[in-house]
Order: sequence, then structure tokens, then C-alpha cells
Amino acid sequence: MNFNLPKTNAILIAISFAVVVIGFVLMVGAPSTEVYNPDIFSFRRITLGPMISLLGFVLMIVAILYKPRKKDDNNK
Repeated sequence: MNFNLPKTNAILIAISFAVVVIGFVLMVGAPSTEVYNPDIFSFRRITLGPMISLLGFVLMIVAILYKPRKKDDNNK
């Protein structure tokens, strides 16, 4: 089976996907339903989680566009 992306790109894509998932997990928390819950405005849920998710999406673009160097046997 021959894929269009090399193995290095697939590994980088998997790592960036994991970073995106970690960012979304950091945004999860108890909802504010009947009683006001000030935890919905915590640093982790408002700032840290979205920044890590954004970093994961940027890494995903880099992982897709990354082109590994070819080994050149003439320049030893």
C-alpha cells in the first residue's frame, strides 16, 4: 500500500491531533445551569485550552506541508 504522505508526516499529524484533543479536554468542565458557576471563566477554560487547540491546528498544517529531505548519495 502506497500513501501520498510519508511516515514522518503521519506521525506529525497524529501528534498534532493529540494536541488538539488535549486543548479541547482542557476546555471541558462543569456547566453553569441553575446556579452561577464562576469556574466557566477560569484561565484554563477561556485561555489555555483554546491556545493549545490553536497550536494543534497550526501544527496540523505544518505536519501536512512538511517535506522531509531526500538523502543524496552524491554528497557524502
